Amino acid sequence: MFDAIAGRYDFLNHFLSVGLDRRWRTRAIAELQLPQNARVLDLCTGTADLAIEAATVRQDTNVVGVDFAGLMLRHASQKLRAQHLDRRIALVRGDATRIPVRDQWADAATIGFGIRNVAEPEAALRELARVLKPGGRLAILEFGEPRIPGIRGMYNLYFRAVLPKLGRLVSKHKSAYSYLPASVGTFPPPQQFAATISSHGFSSVRAVPLTFGIVYLYTAKRSSGGHPLL
Repeated sequence: MFDAIAGRYDFLNHFLSVGLDRRWRTRAIAELQLPQNARVLDLCTGTADLAIEAATVRQDTNVVGVDFAGLMLRHASQKLRAQHLDRRIALVRGDATRIPVRDQWADAATIGFGIRNVAEPEAALRELARVLKPGGRLAILEFGEPRIPGIRGMYNLYFRAVLPKLGRLVSKHKSAYSYLPASVGTFPPPQQFAATISSHGFSSVRAVPLTFGIVYLYTAKRSSGGHPLL
């Protein structure tokens, strides 16, 4: 499914979010407080927008982007070459539950709207704890539901009725943008997912609502004590 929509993925992200996706990514990278010569892992990197944001905020940052969708990575690679970032962002096809990066390699890690697509999100969190240095920062963007009643009603109408039709029209894929609201609907509520992050090797976990709660930014630090697999 992701390979099938790869060619229109970036356009649809910007179009269907009315450009807000750029602000969300900027906020996520800002929360990482990247140190000098930072190493960043961008899991479920897709077409690498979040990886690119990390690499452009600091010119000495190096990023490894991991994703399972080959055509997504092909489009990402084209973007990196066009922006002369292919030497600082490496793309790897891999499994989020078996990240092909050594222990404590990364100063920071990110996931942009991908954790709900991982079959075993807890395994992915354990892997993120493994590859992060103690004290390393994690930022996860994921869709939520607005808490204000009137806005929630309008949002749900758009998200569940309008967005799938627009996505299907532009992407020419019958089910991809019906899958989106369905997958968001089965994702744990913010406080529950924050608790899951806390129980898999992370501390100082926060669930920050963005744009009335349409999106949540989860931030955390890799715990300094213990082993993430225990």
